[in-house]
Amino acid sequence: MSRQDLMLPSDSSQKPSRRKFIQGASALAIAYSPTSRALNSKGRPGIGKLFAYVGTDTSAIDGKANGNGIYLFEMDSSSGRLSLVKLAAEARNPSCLCLDPSERYLYTVNEISDFEGKNGSVSAYAVDPSNGDLRLLNTISSQGAGPAYLSVDASGKYVFVANYGDGSIAVFPVLSGGSLGAATYTHRDKDHVGSQKATSAPPGSFAISGHDAPHAHMIGADPGNRFVLQTDLGQDRIYIYRFDKHTGKLLPAASSPFVSLPSGDGPRHFAFHPNGRWLYSIQEEASTVVFFHFNPETGSMAAQQTISTLPNGFAGTSFGSGIRVSPDGRALYAANRLHNTIVVFSIGSSGKLKQLGETPTLGDYPCQFNIDPSGTFLYACNQRSDQITSFRIDKRTGLLNFTGQYTPVGTPTCIIFTT
Repeated sequence: MSRQDLMLPSDSSQKPSRRKFIQGASALAIAYSPTSRALNSKGRPGIGKLFAYVGTDTSAIDGKANGNGIYLFEMDSSSGRLSLVKLAAEARNPSCLCLDPSERYLYTVNEISDFEGKNGSVSAYAVDPSNGDLRLLNTISSQGAGPAYLSVDASGKYVFVANYGDGSIAVFPVLSGGSLGAATYTHRDKDHVGSQKATSAPPGSFAISGHDAPHAHMIGADPGNRFVLQTDLGQDRIYIYRFDKHTGKLLPAASSPFVSLPSGDGPRHFAFHPNGRWLYSIQEEASTVVFFHFNPETGSMAAQQTISTLPNGFAGTSFGSGIRVSPDGRALYAANRLHNTIVVFSIGSSGKLKQLGETPTLGDYPCQFNIDPSGTFLYACNQRSDQITSFRIDKRTGLLNFTGQYTPVGTPTCIIFTT
Protein backbone atom coordinates (compact mmCIF):
# COMPACT_ATOMS: atom_id res chain seq x y z
CA MET A 1 0.00 0.00 0.00
CA SER A 2 1.27 3.46 -0.73
CA ARG A 3 1.60 5.84 2.18
CA GLN A 4 -1.73 4.93 3.67
CA ASP A 5 -3.05 2.58 6.30
CA LEU A 6 -4.56 -0.81 5.51
CA MET A 7 -8.14 -0.64 4.24
CA LEU A 8 -8.25 3.17 4.18
CA PRO A 9 -9.16 4.54 0.74
CA SER A 10 -6.56 6.86 -0.77
CA ASP A 11 -7.29 10.57 -0.48
CA SER A 12 -4.90 12.85 -2.29
CA SER A 13 -6.31 15.86 -0.46
CA GLN A 14 -5.57 14.42 2.96
CA LYS A 15 -2.44 15.90 4.51
CA PRO A 16 -0.12 13.83 6.66
CA SER A 17 -0.24 15.03 10.26
CA ARG A 18 2.71 17.08 11.41
CA ARG A 19 4.61 15.87 14.44
CA LYS A 20 7.26 17.58 16.48
CA PHE A 21 10.77 16.21 16.42
CA ILE A 22 11.20 14.23 19.59
CA GLN A 23 14.69 14.06 21.01
CA GLY A 24 15.66 10.63 22.13
CA ALA A 25 13.36 8.81 19.71
CA SER A 26 13.82 5.10 19.30
CA ALA A 27 16.45 5.31 16.60
CA LEU A 28 18.59 7.70 18.64
CA ALA A 29 18.45 5.32 21.55
CA ILE A 30 20.81 2.99 19.73
CA ALA A 31 23.95 2.53 21.76
CA TYR A 32 26.89 4.49 20.37
CA SER A 33 29.55 2.17 18.98
CA PRO A 34 33.19 3.24 19.49
CA THR A 35 34.15 1.52 16.24
CA SER A 36 31.44 3.19 14.21
CA ARG A 37 33.42 6.40 13.79
CA ALA A 38 36.88 4.92 13.34
CA LEU A 39 38.65 6.60 10.40
CA ASN A 40 41.74 5.59 8.51
CA SER A 41 44.75 7.83 7.90
CA LYS A 42 43.06 9.43 4.89
CA GLY A 43 39.98 10.42 6.88
CA ARG A 44 37.78 7.80 5.22
CA PRO A 45 35.85 5.16 7.18
CA GLY A 46 37.99 2.30 8.43
CA ILE A 47 38.88 -0.56 6.10
CA GLY A 48 35.87 -2.68 5.24
CA LYS A 49 33.32 -0.01 6.10
CA LEU A 50 30.82 1.83 3.95
CA PHE A 51 28.37 4.60 4.71
CA ALA A 52 24.65 3.89 4.68
CA TYR A 53 21.83 6.44 4.87
CA VAL A 54 18.38 5.51 6.15
CA GLY A 55 15.26 7.55 5.42
CA THR A 56 12.35 7.49 7.85
CA ASP A 57 8.77 8.60 8.32
CA THR A 58 8.46 11.49 10.76
CA SER A 59 4.70 11.82 10.33
CA ALA A 60 2.23 9.40 8.78
CA ILE A 61 -1.39 9.22 7.74
CA ASP A 62 -1.92 6.15 9.93
CA GLY A 63 -0.50 8.03 12.94
CA LYS A 64 2.58 5.86 13.36
CA ALA A 65 5.90 7.56 12.78
CA ASN A 66 8.97 7.29 15.00
CA GLY A 67 11.74 8.65 12.79
CA ASN A 68 13.43 12.04 13.01
CA GLY A 69 14.93 12.36 9.53
CA ILE A 70 17.95 10.87 7.73
CA TYR A 71 20.25 8.63 9.76
CA LEU A 72 23.90 7.91 8.99
CA PHE A 73 25.31 4.44 9.61
CA GLU A 74 28.57 2.69 8.89
CA MET A 75 28.33 -0.78 7.40
CA ASP A 76 30.96 -3.42 8.08
CA SER A 77 31.47 -5.13 4.74
CA SER A 78 32.62 -8.37 6.40
CA SER A 79 29.80 -8.91 8.86
CA GLY A 80 27.14 -6.65 7.38
CA ARG A 81 26.65 -4.96 10.74
CA LEU A 82 25.23 -1.42 10.72
CA SER A 83 26.59 0.96 13.37
CA LEU A 84 24.79 4.22 14.01
CA VAL A 85 26.90 7.34 13.58
CA LYS A 86 24.23 9.99 14.11
CA LEU A 87 21.09 11.66 12.86
CA ALA A 88 22.61 13.25 9.77
CA ALA A 89 19.72 15.57 8.94
CA GLU A 90 16.41 16.48 10.51
CA ALA A 91 13.82 16.36 7.74
CA ARG A 92 10.09 15.84 7.30
CA ASN A 93 9.25 12.41 5.89
CA PRO A 94 12.46 11.79 3.91
CA SER A 95 10.91 8.53 2.70
CA CYS A 96 13.06 8.05 -0.41
CA LEU A 97 16.75 8.90 -0.81
CA CYS A 98 19.22 8.75 -3.69
CA LEU A 99 22.85 9.67 -4.33
CA ASP A 100 24.12 11.25 -7.52
CA PRO A 101 26.68 9.21 -9.53
CA SER A 102 29.62 11.08 -7.97
CA GLU A 103 28.21 10.50 -4.45
CA ARG A 104 28.92 14.15 -3.66
CA TYR A 105 25.22 14.94 -3.32
CA LEU A 106 22.25 13.26 -1.69
CA TYR A 107 18.65 14.02 -2.64
CA THR A 108 15.46 13.23 -0.77
CA VAL A 109 11.75 13.69 -1.20
CA ASN A 110 9.87 15.16 1.73
CA GLU A 111 6.60 13.27 1.53
CA ILE A 112 4.29 16.03 2.66
CA SER A 113 1.48 18.05 1.11
CA ASP A 114 1.73 21.46 2.79
CA PHE A 115 4.89 22.98 1.32
CA GLU A 116 4.16 26.35 -0.28
CA GLY A 117 0.49 25.48 -0.35
CA LYS A 118 -0.47 21.91 -1.20
CA ASN A 119 2.84 20.57 -2.51
CA GLY A 120 5.55 18.28 -1.26
CA SER A 121 9.22 19.18 -1.41
CA VAL A 122 12.63 17.90 -2.50
CA SER A 123 15.89 18.60 -0.65
CA ALA A 124 19.50 18.56 -1.83
CA TYR A 125 22.44 17.88 0.50
CA ALA A 126 26.21 18.03 0.03
CA VAL A 127 27.94 14.85 1.28
CA ASP A 128 31.22 15.09 3.19
CA PRO A 129 33.15 12.04 1.90
CA SER A 130 35.39 11.88 4.98
CA ASN A 131 32.67 11.38 7.56
CA GLY A 132 29.33 11.13 5.74
CA ASP A 133 28.00 14.40 7.10
CA LEU A 134 25.17 16.08 5.20
CA ARG A 135 24.90 19.83 4.57
CA LEU A 136 21.58 21.17 3.32
CA LEU A 137 21.90 22.99 -0.01
CA ASN A 138 18.28 23.85 -0.75
CA THR A 139 14.68 22.67 -0.53
CA ILE A 140 12.20 23.33 -3.33
CA SER A 141 8.65 22.40 -4.21
CA SER A 142 8.23 18.95 -5.76
CA GLN A 143 5.55 20.50 -8.00
CA GLY A 144 2.96 18.10 -6.66
CA ALA A 145 1.55 16.56 -3.49
CA GLY A 146 3.04 13.70 -1.48
CA PRO A 147 6.25 12.88 -3.42
CA ALA A 148 7.06 9.19 -2.87
CA TYR A 149 10.08 8.56 -5.11
CA LEU A 150 13.04 10.24 -6.77
CA SER A 151 16.08 9.23 -8.80
CA VAL A 152 19.04 10.83 -10.58
CA ASP A 153 19.88 10.30 -14.25
CA ALA A 154 23.20 8.67 -15.19
CA SER A 155 24.85 12.01 -15.98
CA GLY A 156 23.96 13.43 -12.57
CA LYS A 157 22.40 16.47 -14.24
CA TYR A 158 18.70 15.82 -13.55
CA VAL A 159 16.54 14.57 -10.69
CA PHE A 160 13.20 12.86 -11.46
CA VAL A 161 10.36 12.99 -8.91
CA ALA A 162 7.09 11.05 -8.68
CA ASN A 163 4.36 12.79 -6.66
CA TYR A 164 2.09 10.04 -5.42
CA GLY A 165 -0.48 12.35 -3.87
CA ASP A 166 -1.71 14.05 -7.06
CA GLY A 167 -0.33 11.74 -9.76
CA SER A 168 2.21 14.22 -11.13
CA ILE A 169 5.87 13.97 -12.11
CA ALA A 170 8.62 16.57 -12.38
CA VAL A 171 12.20 16.91 -13.63
CA PHE A 172 14.67 19.21 -11.88
CA PRO A 173 18.11 20.29 -13.12
CA VAL A 174 21.12 19.89 -10.84
CA LEU A 175 22.87 23.24 -10.62
CA SER A 176 26.55 23.91 -10.05
CA GLY A 177 27.30 22.88 -6.48
CA GLY A 178 24.55 20.25 -6.36
CA SER A 179 21.48 22.34 -5.52
CA LEU A 180 18.25 21.92 -7.49
CA GLY A 181 16.87 24.45 -9.97
CA ALA A 182 13.40 25.21 -11.26
CA ALA A 183 11.62 22.28 -12.90
CA THR A 184 12.37 21.73 -16.57
CA TYR A 185 9.30 19.53 -17.00
CA THR A 186 6.10 18.76 -15.11
CA HIS A 187 3.12 16.61 -15.99
CA ARG A 188 -0.01 15.49 -14.20
CA ASP A 189 -2.19 12.63 -15.36
CA LYS A 190 -5.98 12.50 -15.06
CA ASP A 191 -8.69 9.86 -15.48
CA HIS A 192 -8.24 6.27 -16.75
CA VAL A 193 -8.32 4.89 -13.21
CA GLY A 194 -8.36 1.13 -12.69
CA SER A 195 -10.73 -0.96 -10.58
CA GLN A 196 -10.62 -1.04 -6.79
CA LYS A 197 -10.12 -4.80 -6.71
CA ALA A 198 -7.02 -6.23 -8.31
CA THR A 199 -7.59 -8.56 -11.24
CA SER A 200 -4.71 -10.84 -10.25
CA ALA A 201 -4.99 -10.74 -6.44
CA PRO A 202 -5.01 -13.98 -4.43
CA PRO A 203 -8.35 -15.35 -3.16
CA GLY A 204 -9.86 -13.37 -0.30
CA SER A 205 -7.64 -10.34 -0.81
CA PHE A 206 -8.72 -6.92 0.43
CA ALA A 207 -5.57 -5.24 -0.87
CA ILE A 208 -7.33 -2.09 -1.97
CA SER A 209 -5.45 1.20 -2.23
CA GLY A 210 -4.78 4.01 -4.65
CA HIS A 211 -7.41 3.46 -7.33
CA ASP A 212 -9.36 6.61 -6.56
CA ALA A 213 -7.16 8.70 -8.89
CA PRO A 214 -3.81 8.61 -10.72
CA HIS A 215 -0.88 8.06 -8.36
CA ALA A 216 2.65 8.29 -9.76
CA HIS A 217 4.74 5.89 -7.68
CA MET A 218 8.19 5.49 -9.24
CA ILE A 219 10.21 7.25 -11.92
CA GLY A 220 13.67 6.50 -13.28
CA ALA A 221 15.83 6.33 -16.39
CA ASP A 222 16.67 3.12 -18.24
CA PRO A 223 20.30 1.92 -18.08
CA GLY A 224 21.05 3.62 -21.42
CA ASN A 225 19.77 6.96 -20.03
CA ARG A 226 17.68 7.44 -23.19
CA PHE A 227 14.24 6.80 -21.74
CA VAL A 228 12.45 7.57 -18.48
CA LEU A 229 9.85 5.15 -17.13
CA GLN A 230 7.14 5.99 -14.62
CA THR A 231 4.64 3.75 -12.87
CA ASP A 232 1.14 4.99 -12.10
CA LEU A 233 -0.48 2.75 -9.52
CA GLY A 234 -3.97 4.23 -9.88
CA GLN A 235 -3.99 3.96 -13.67
CA ASP A 236 -2.33 0.52 -13.79
CA ARG A 237 0.16 1.85 -16.32
CA ILE A 238 3.88 2.18 -16.89
CA TYR A 239 4.59 5.30 -18.92
CA ILE A 240 7.59 5.49 -21.24
CA TYR A 241 9.17 8.85 -22.11
CA ARG A 242 12.01 9.77 -24.39
CA PHE A 243 14.50 11.78 -22.32
CA ASP A 244 16.05 14.93 -23.80
CA LYS A 245 19.34 15.20 -21.89
CA HIS A 246 19.96 18.73 -23.19
CA THR A 247 16.71 20.34 -22.06
CA GLY A 248 15.56 18.00 -19.28
CA LYS A 249 12.20 17.51 -20.96
CA LEU A 250 10.27 14.27 -21.40
CA LEU A 251 8.40 13.29 -24.55
CA PRO A 252 6.12 10.26 -24.98
CA ALA A 253 8.06 7.41 -26.57
CA ALA A 254 7.29 7.14 -30.29
CA SER A 255 6.70 3.39 -30.07
CA SER A 256 4.08 3.54 -27.29
CA PRO A 257 3.41 6.09 -24.55
CA PHE A 258 2.59 3.41 -21.97
CA VAL A 259 1.94 -0.25 -21.27
CA SER A 260 -1.07 -1.39 -19.26
CA LEU A 261 -1.18 -3.86 -16.38
CA PRO A 262 -4.35 -5.76 -15.39
CA SER A 263 -6.97 -3.45 -13.88
CA GLY A 264 -6.52 -2.86 -10.16
CA ASP A 265 -3.16 -4.65 -9.93
CA GLY A 266 -1.31 -1.41 -9.13
CA PRO A 267 2.25 -1.26 -10.60
CA ARG A 268 4.49 0.15 -7.88
CA HIS A 269 8.23 -0.22 -8.58
CA PHE A 270 10.38 -1.73 -11.33
CA ALA A 271 13.93 -2.99 -11.69
CA PHE A 272 16.14 -3.43 -14.74
CA HIS A 273 18.41 -6.40 -15.29
CA PRO A 274 22.09 -5.46 -15.80
CA ASN A 275 21.71 -6.30 -19.52
CA GLY A 276 19.35 -3.32 -19.91
CA ARG A 277 16.83 -5.38 -21.89
CA TRP A 278 14.84 -7.11 -19.17
CA LEU A 279 12.55 -5.18 -16.86
CA TYR A 280 10.60 -6.48 -13.87
CA SER A 281 7.59 -4.68 -12.35
CA ILE A 282 6.02 -5.45 -8.98
CA GLN A 283 2.28 -4.88 -8.55
CA GLU A 284 1.20 -3.65 -5.13
CA GLU A 285 -2.35 -4.97 -4.86
CA ALA A 286 -1.90 -8.11 -6.98
CA SER A 287 1.39 -9.20 -5.37
CA THR A 288 2.78 -10.18 -8.77
CA VAL A 289 5.93 -9.56 -10.79
CA VAL A 290 5.62 -9.02 -14.53
CA PHE A 291 8.67 -9.61 -16.70
CA PHE A 292 8.98 -7.38 -19.78
CA HIS A 293 11.27 -7.32 -22.78
CA PHE A 294 12.49 -3.72 -23.05
CA ASN A 295 13.83 -2.36 -26.34
CA PRO A 296 16.63 0.12 -25.50
CA GLU A 297 16.41 1.62 -29.00
CA THR A 298 12.68 2.40 -29.09
CA GLY A 299 11.59 2.17 -25.45
CA SER A 300 8.90 -0.38 -26.30
CA MET A 301 7.95 -3.04 -23.74
CA ALA A 302 6.37 -6.47 -24.20
CA ALA A 303 5.15 -8.62 -21.30
CA GLN A 304 6.61 -12.13 -21.20
CA GLN A 305 5.61 -13.59 -17.82
CA THR A 306 3.48 -12.92 -14.73
CA ILE A 307 4.37 -14.69 -11.50
CA SER A 308 3.10 -14.36 -7.92
CA THR A 309 5.33 -13.12 -5.11
CA LEU A 310 3.35 -15.26 -2.64
CA PRO A 311 3.57 -19.00 -1.99
CA ASN A 312 1.27 -21.48 -3.70
CA GLY A 313 -2.09 -21.68 -1.96
CA PHE A 314 -1.83 -18.29 -0.26
CA ALA A 315 -5.15 -16.60 0.45
CA GLY A 316 -5.91 -13.24 2.04
CA THR A 317 -4.36 -9.80 1.92
CA SER A 318 -0.77 -8.82 1.21
CA PHE A 319 0.84 -5.85 -0.50
CA GLY A 320 3.88 -6.02 -2.79
CA SER A 321 6.49 -3.33 -2.21
CA GLY A 322 10.17 -3.36 -3.22
CA ILE A 323 11.92 -5.18 -6.06
CA ARG A 324 15.65 -5.61 -6.80
CA VAL A 325 17.84 -7.56 -9.20
CA SER A 326 21.11 -8.87 -7.77
CA PRO A 327 24.24 -7.12 -9.10
CA ASP A 328 25.29 -10.30 -10.91
CA GLY A 329 21.88 -10.56 -12.61
CA ARG A 330 21.24 -14.09 -11.42
CA ALA A 331 18.50 -13.46 -8.86
CA LEU A 332 15.52 -11.18 -8.27
CA TYR A 333 14.09 -10.26 -4.88
CA ALA A 334 10.64 -8.85 -4.05
CA ALA A 335 9.05 -7.84 -0.75
CA ASN A 336 5.63 -8.72 0.61
CA ARG A 337 4.00 -6.55 3.30
CA LEU A 338 1.64 -8.26 5.79
CA HIS A 339 3.06 -11.59 4.61
CA ASN A 340 6.36 -9.98 5.73
CA THR A 341 8.72 -11.90 3.48
CA ILE A 342 11.34 -11.42 0.80
CA VAL A 343 10.68 -13.79 -2.08
CA VAL A 344 13.67 -15.08 -4.05
CA PHE A 345 13.52 -15.83 -7.78
CA SER A 346 16.21 -17.22 -10.03
CA ILE A 347 16.54 -15.49 -13.40
CA GLY A 348 16.82 -17.92 -16.29
CA SER A 349 18.76 -17.52 -19.53
CA SER A 350 15.62 -16.10 -21.19
CA GLY A 351 14.95 -13.67 -18.34
CA LYS A 352 12.01 -15.65 -16.97
CA LEU A 353 11.65 -16.13 -13.23
CA LYS A 354 11.46 -19.25 -11.10
CA GLN A 355 10.45 -18.90 -7.46
CA LEU A 356 12.96 -20.50 -5.11
CA GLY A 357 11.20 -19.67 -1.86
CA GLU A 358 10.70 -16.84 0.61
CA THR A 359 12.49 -15.64 3.73
CA PRO A 360 10.67 -13.95 6.64
CA THR A 361 11.95 -10.43 7.26
CA LEU A 362 11.60 -11.01 11.03
CA GLY A 363 9.84 -7.67 11.28
CA ASP A 364 6.61 -5.99 10.29
CA TYR A 365 5.75 -4.36 6.94
CA PRO A 366 8.93 -4.34 4.80
CA CYS A 367 8.14 -1.23 2.77
CA GLN A 368 11.51 -1.31 1.02
CA PHE A 369 14.83 -3.15 0.99
CA ASN A 370 18.22 -2.83 -0.66
CA ILE A 371 21.33 -4.83 -1.51
CA ASP A 372 24.80 -3.54 -0.61
CA PRO A 373 27.12 -2.65 -3.53
CA SER A 374 29.05 -5.93 -3.31
CA GLY A 375 25.87 -8.00 -3.56
CA THR A 376 26.69 -9.75 -0.27
CA PHE A 377 23.97 -8.47 2.07
CA LEU A 378 20.29 -7.58 1.79
CA TYR A 379 18.69 -5.15 4.25
CA ALA A 380 14.93 -5.07 4.90
CA CYS A 381 13.34 -1.86 6.22
CA ASN A 382 10.57 -3.12 8.50
CA GLN A 383 8.51 0.03 8.72
CA ARG A 384 6.02 -0.88 11.44
CA SER A 385 8.42 -2.71 13.77
CA ASP A 386 11.05 0.06 13.77
CA GLN A 387 14.04 -2.00 12.70
CA ILE A 388 16.21 -3.09 9.80
CA THR A 389 17.09 -6.76 9.48
CA SER A 390 20.05 -8.01 7.45
CA PHE A 391 20.59 -11.19 5.44
CA ARG A 392 23.66 -12.69 3.84
CA ILE A 393 23.11 -13.62 0.18
CA ASP A 394 24.29 -17.04 -0.93
CA LYS A 395 26.12 -16.11 -4.14
CA ARG A 396 25.64 -19.61 -5.54
CA THR A 397 21.89 -19.96 -5.00
CA GLY A 398 20.71 -16.40 -4.32
CA LEU A 399 18.97 -17.55 -1.13
CA LEU A 400 19.02 -15.45 2.05
CA ASN A 401 20.38 -16.29 5.50
CA PHE A 402 19.64 -14.09 8.51
CA THR A 403 22.79 -12.58 9.99
CA GLY A 404 21.27 -12.40 13.47
CA GLN A 405 21.48 -8.61 13.38
CA TYR A 406 18.57 -6.28 14.10
CA THR A 407 19.26 -2.56 13.70
CA PRO A 408 16.74 -0.38 15.59
CA VAL A 409 15.59 2.76 13.75
CA GLY A 410 12.23 4.51 13.95
CA THR A 411 9.90 3.83 11.01
CA PRO A 412 12.58 3.08 8.38
CA THR A 413 11.43 3.51 4.78
CA CYS A 414 14.61 3.16 2.69
CA ILE A 415 18.34 2.51 2.90
CA ILE A 416 21.05 3.46 0.39
CA PHE A 417 24.80 2.89 0.38
CA THR A 418 27.94 4.67 -0.74
CA THR A 419 30.40 2.69 -2.84
